[in-house]
Amino acid sequence: MALDAPTTAAPYDAPMKDLYEMGEMPPMGYVPPKMYAWTIRRERHGEPDQAFEVEVVDTPVLDSNEVLVLVMAAGVNYNGVWAGLGQPISPFDGHGAPYHIAGSDASGIVWAVGEKVKRWKVGDEVVIHCNQDDGDDEECNGGDPMFSTSQRIWGYETPDGSFAQFTNVQAQQLMPRPKHLTWEESACYTLTLATAYRMLFGHEPHDLKPGQNVLVWGASGGLGSYAIQLINTAGANAIGVISDEDKREFVMGLGAKGVINRKDFNCWGQLPKVNTPEYADWFKEARKFGKAIWDITGKGNNVDMVFEHPGEATFPVSTLVCKKGGMVVICAGTSGFNCTFDVRYMWMHQKRLQGSHFAHLKQAAAANKLMCEQRLDPCMSEVFPWEELPGAHTKMLRNEHKPGNMSVLVQAPRTGLRTLEDVLEAGPKAG
Repeated sequence: MALDAPTTAAPYDAPMKDLYEMGEMPPMGYVPPKMYAWTIRRERHGEPDQAFEVEVVDTPVLDSNEVLVLVMAAGVNYNGVWAGLGQPISPFDGHGAPYHIAGSDASGIVWAVGEKVKRWKVGDEVVIHCNQDDGDDEECNGGDPMFSTSQRIWGYETPDGSFAQFTNVQAQQLMPRPKHLTWEESACYTLTLATAYRMLFGHEPHDLKPGQNVLVWGASGGLGSYAIQLINTAGANAIGVISDEDKREFVMGLGAKGVINRKDFNCWGQLPKVNTPEYADWFKEARKFGKAIWDITGKGNNVDMVFEHPGEATFPVSTLVCKKGGMVVICAGTSGFNCTFDVRYMWMHQKRLQGSHFAHLKQAAAANKLMCEQRLDPCMSEVFPWEELPGAHTKMLRNEHKPGNMSVLVQAPRTGLRTLEDVLEAGPKAG
């Protein structure tokens, strides 16, 4: 039985206008010339309350292979914080547009299609993955599109993300929306889930296998919560690392084999110079952390894989506790970018250090299928109204957000809605 059978929206009446208020629905397929968006401008770089500002801007004009999506809800990710701060680089140094619309996750409805688009039509309900490429080089045709020189992240390296009433994306970025989820649940998971999927399954021969052990940093966050669920789905064992005891129950509830609180140890930050007293102190603490892993995996059983994203604060320990021939796979540096480690343990134990960056369509689609089949929980923790979008990013910047993933409502007028009909019934009347 198909879990997500296609639905056809009932026709509705709405006037044609140049600009619609938030939550006000245009006629199906009608594209107004103007829209509301949370924008960032170079001169406003700073913390989210300073960087983000609502503006009326032009609605995007489609290329032949692009799709315009009316955004129902958008996900909150750390790249929105980076874009606002202009760190580690300003997005304007990449795309050069006068303003930047952040947001690299969304759920919504296909509102217009370019003339060459074949697989999608107006009215389709979709989620959006954030990888873009030009599609015309060797990596995009038989290789790995993530290795293409044209690869870029929509909403971070492009100026036209999801924090707007409409967003334009490449047709290959679209995937079916899980109909059992609300708009906000559908919007919160694609970036982190697909990133976790590629990290765990995208780097042969170190793709995750049943029975293996994986150390998961930030186990209660967006990436970590999906990593643990995917590890369970593969029949492997997740060892979650947390920074607050309040998060232990949440992580164990996701199916972790065990949980370690990193605050019980003092071996974080850049590695002290090897063979100094400071290094000896660090090594003693790092071995204690390794012993805590053994308490879960069994004595002498180091982890097959380390799921890394904090970077600077944790990287020295990650490279130590990974087993011989194992892999440390890293996708970010949320605690800093200057990673250090004792290279002796890398070369002598023949460990693999692997960078990983989002996912290509096949990987994102495989992960999305698991969500559509209800094998995964979106782990949505908080939903914010449109006007509180900067506050959501401030929470993320200060690590004050709840475990799981966050969403912001865009055109969806309230939480708990699952269909276009729900939105029409709950939303403001056009006038």
